[in-house]
Order: sequence, then structure tokens, then C-alpha cells
Amino acid sequence: MIDARDASQAEGQRHPKRWFYRNTVARHSMSPNTAILLGILVIAALFRFHGITMPLVDAFSWRETSTAMMADNFQQRNWNIFFPEVSWTGPGPSYQGREFQIVSYLTALLYQVFGWHDWFGRMVAALFGLVTVFSLHRLTALCWDETHAHAAALGYALMPAAIMIDSSFLPDPAMLALVTTGVWLFAKYWAGGSGWLLPLATASFSLGALAKPPGLAAGAVIFYLMACWIVQRKRKQATRVFLSGLLSLAVIAAYFSWAIYLGRSYPPYHVAGSGYIWDSGFWTFFKESFYFKSVWNTSVWWFYGYPFMALIALGFWMPPRPAEEAKQRALSAVPYVWLVAAIAVYLAAAREITSNPWNYHVFHVPFAMFCGRGALVLVTLALGNFSWPAVVLRSVCIAAVTLVWSTFPLVKTMKTPVAIKGKLLGEELARLAQPGDLVVAIAPEVGDPVAVYYSRTRGWVFPPGGGDVEWSKFVADDETAIAQLEDLRDQGADLFGAAKNAADKQDRLFVEHHDGVIDYLDKTGTKLVDSDDLLVYRITRP
Repeated sequence: MIDARDASQAEGQRHPKRWFYRNTVARHSMSPNTAILLGILVIAALFRFHGITMPLVDAFSWRETSTAMMADNFQQRNWNIFFPEVSWTGPGPSYQGREFQIVSYLTALLYQVFGWHDWFGRMVAALFGLVTVFSLHRLTALCWDETHAHAAALGYALMPAAIMIDSSFLPDPAMLALVTTGVWLFAKYWAGGSGWLLPLATASFSLGALAKPPGLAAGAVIFYLMACWIVQRKRKQATRVFLSGLLSLAVIAAYFSWAIYLGRSYPPYHVAGSGYIWDSGFWTFFKESFYFKSVWNTSVWWFYGYPFMALIALGFWMPPRPAEEAKQRALSAVPYVWLVAAIAVYLAAAREITSNPWNYHVFHVPFAMFCGRGALVLVTLALGNFSWPAVVLRSVCIAAVTLVWSTFPLVKTMKTPVAIKGKLLGEELARLAQPGDLVVAIAPEVGDPVAVYYSRTRGWVFPPGGGDVEWSKFVADDETAIAQLEDLRDQGADLFGAAKNAADKQDRLFVEHHDGVIDYLDKTGTKLVDSDDLLVYRITRP
């Protein structure tokens, strides 16, 4: 009997040209699964790069402009990545305790090469988002199968929350991309892959957790698979993973210890993050029902919408059939382990996460996997004899419903330029500022540094913030506000600007609540702009 390889060699001797052509095409042709993955990546890119040049004036403006300031200061003042610095607390140095600045540092490098463009940070974040799509696809294929991988990756590509966060100048896209890649590489190593996968997985996961602490939740998957090895008495492999994990945790702990020290050592003594259960107390969280009402409202009106929520719930409730092989059964539990760990992080930091909803991003890997599973359940429901026309028709209907009732309207809502007048104020301040001038600015949302950022100078938000100071609402009386303004003048403030629609979190308009401050500026300063939208003074020194 002649095997296939012998037959191929015999054909090559008889018809060398035909044999060469056929084998060349076979080697270079793209498999259907690869083609589908590339198509999903293109779809994800279209949604993430659409409107990529939008200024930093959307719903996440506050956090985005702080991140953008750190990129500015790396490029303009100090390239040391361990000293992240903002520009909204005066002349500086304004070092703060922040995450490891991967996105802002890469953006600063782009500034150095191509010049300053405010959308470069969005572009870097979007590229990390595509990495998440790819690594999520490969992780899902490893845990379940290729069909589920396609559905999960497509679900992530179209999910409004993922699109919004992945196209925002935030550290979270880097976090999710790197921890997902790390978990995928580790799962591949656990399933029998090469030994070099372990150090790669450790490095990727560690960088992801450094980029944003919620990424540590994904480490529960690695711990779970290590525990499976211990149960199987594979102690040598488990020990290797345990030591890698200790090294990773040591690096992460060392960096965040440094970040806390840095934030407590320089004015305004600000360490990013607050609202943890150990700060507020368990009973505060309990009385607020762990802020689940906020979670529901964010989920329905911003991040997912009812179609995606239904698919996620269905996929969670109806997992794939248990595999016969023990190793595959262990891997199939990965999204559940990840979700449980993410919920634990939420319960510990509910007020912080609900106040800054981009922190939900760590949930989006298991959510996408359950979303893909839910879609497949609906696509194949009650189809005894597999029918491609019915599958295609149902898939088109599901995609249409999610796009029309979730993706398009919710992304549009989140991308509404709510801080555009803050940008206009900043540009007006930039036009009026002389070299070395410091500005004081009140954006439409009090505390948002967007106006300081677009002034291309340094200065203060008003009321001045940082540390434990509440700077998202005005002080109670004009006398205190005037004293704050005089203190900033003594520190070197030259220009004062406010958007006339500026309001604090209690919905008090600056021009109404602090009309006494405006009278004070009329008497002591020089009014430069008084338009329908803006009010700008040059501060006169005594």
C-alpha cells in the first residue's frame, strides 16, 4: 500500500509543475477560521477607529485629559516613566500615584516622532483593543472551540462598552489586552504548549496588571489552572507556575508601593483611586446595595443595552456541553473563574468602579465569551437537522438587533461631545496666554481638566483639587472661593476662565452660585472675554 506522502512524491516526479503549484497554493492558502478571524479584526477596527480624531471631549473627558497630560509631560519635561505628572495642579512638579503609564508613554513617543495630536492616545488604545480581540479569540478557541471563538470575538468587537473604552485615551485597553494575552499564553502552556510560553505569559500578565490593578482579577484563572495541576499531582509544573506568580506579584506590589509613596510625597498629594470597601466601610456599601442600581443604569443606557445583556445572560445560563476529556473540562470553566474574580474586585471597589465606569473593562472578556455562547444558542435553537440558510438568517437578525438597539445608539450617546465648551475655553486661554502663564479654568463639568489641557499650559482646575479635597463641587460661599482664588494668584495664576455652563455635581451653575466671585474679578482683574459661552479674566497682581 502506498501512503499519501509517497503518492505525492510520485506525482511530483511525473508532473513537477502541477505538483509545485498545488503544494504552493496549499501552503499559502488561508484557512476558513483564519479568514473569519481577520474579518472580525477588520470589523473591530472599523468601530474603534471611526471618529478616532475626535477631541477628548466625550463622556470620559475627565480621565482622558489627565492621561493625555501625563503623555505631554513625559515628552516635554521628564521621560522617566516612574514619575507620571499632570498639569492641573499648578507649575509643578505635580507627580501623582498612578498606574504604570503604558498608553501615555507610547503616546509620548509618537508625539516625539510625529508632533502633538490629541487623538494619538485614542489610536494607541484602539490598537490595544485589537490585541484583545485576537487574544480573546484564541483563548475562547482553547477553552471551547473555534465556532465559539468567532462568536465571542465578534461579540467583543460590537459591544458598545468595549468600543467606547478601546477608543478612549485610557490605560484600561492596555490592561485588558495584556492580561488577556497573558492568560491565553498560560492556558496554552497549561494545555501542553512549549515551556517558553510561561515567561511570556508572566511578563504579559504582569504588565497588564501594572497598567491597571483590576487586571489582577484575571490572575484567578492562572491560580485555578495551577490548582488543577496540584490536584493532578503535577507538582513540578505547579511549582514553576507558583514561583512565576510570586515574581509577578512582587513586581506589581513594588511598583504600586512606589506609586503610593510618590503620590504622598508631592503636592497635591494625590493617589489615583478611591471608594474602596475598606475606606467607606462594609455597612456603607451594604446600605447602598453595593451600588447595583448604578450598575444597572450604566449597563442599560451606556455599556450594553438589553440585546447584549440578554445574550450574556443566556450564554452564562447555558454553557457548552461538558467535554469528555478532563483537561478540556478544566479549560471550559475559565470564563466562569474570570467572572467570579471580577465580581470579587467589584464588591471590594464598588463605589470607585461605578464612579469611573471604564473600570468595568475587566469584565468584558467573560462577558464576550458568554455573549458569543448566547448567540450560538439562539442561532442553533431547535434546529434538529443543521440548516445553513436558517443559521445565516438567524445570525443576521441577531447582529441587526444588537447593532440597531445597542451598538449604534449607545456608542453615539457615550461619544456625545459633552465637554466641547471646555475645549473651546482651553483654546481661548491658549490664544490669550503669554509664555509662562498659568491658568485657572472651570470646565462644563467642575473638576474636569479639559480646559487646562487644551490651553497647552499648566494651571489649576477650580476649585483646586487633589489629595482628599472634593473638587467636583463648589464651596458653599463666595468668601471661601475668593480666598482660594487669591491663594492661586499668589502661586502665580495669570488667567482665569470659566465656561458659562459650568456646573458642579450638585447642578449649581458657577455664574449663579458664585456671582460674588465674578464681581470680585470685575473689580480686581481685567475682563478679556465675555461671550455667550465663555468668561475670561486676566488676574491682576496686588
